[in-house]
Amino acid sequence: MSDSALASEGAAKNGGTAEYDYLIKFLALGDSGVGKTSFLYQYTDGTFNNKFISTVGIDFREKRIIHRLPTTDGTMGRTQRVHLQLWDTAGQERFRSLTTAFFRDAMGFILMFDLTSEQSFLNIRNWLVQLQTHAYCENPDIVLCGNKADLDEQRSVPDERIRELAEKHGLPYFETSAATGLNVMKAVDCLLDQVMLRMEKSIDKAHLLGARNGQKVTESDLEDSEGKSSCAC
Repeated sequence: MSDSALASEGAAKNGGTAEYDYLIKFLALGDSGVGKTSFLYQYTDGTFNNKFISTVGIDFREKRIIHRLPTTDGTMGRTQRVHLQLWDTAGQERFRSLTTAFFRDAMGFILMFDLTSEQSFLNIRNWLVQLQTHAYCENPDIVLCGNKADLDEQRSVPDERIRELAEKHGLPYFETSAATGLNVMKAVDCLLDQVMLRMEKSIDKAHLLGARNGQKVTESDLEDSEGKSSCAC
């Protein structure tokens, strides 16, 4: 899916009568047991269930929010009504062919590991390879979440290793807790900002190419358009 197709998919306007302006699809990825399901329930319902139930295949949660796109000068832009679909994937290898089929339709990814499980952190690299292969582009919008931050005494992944990986791949990083709600909202909001900025940029390009009554658009014009926005997370 190209950026322009992503923008078309995300826009859900219908003559001003739609209940929302954008339909945005996020996918939660990571090993089994890292807390993806609990994270999404905390985000949509503000609840936590400490009983582990492994996701079979794929499931999803939904939430309606009001989003304001940040601008480059630090102020808040126009208000958009967003309908979020948050897809929850099974982490087990046997479901991999099923879950990767959903990668291309997702507009952003919550990539998660367990701060108390070094193996789940090591496997982040494998998940990034999967994303590069199956997502809508080679550089999709991703936030990295180290979950179970409330279990500090059981932590087994050093902060410096996490920061090094996040910086290497250019990923915003959040330590989260599905149990307490720590940074759950912030992580999803950051991802939404990234996706909305990408769509705005694609729409700006389309308008630029179709405007000026047929006037030729130069490469520098497109570069100027791309440089107008940056993630504020």
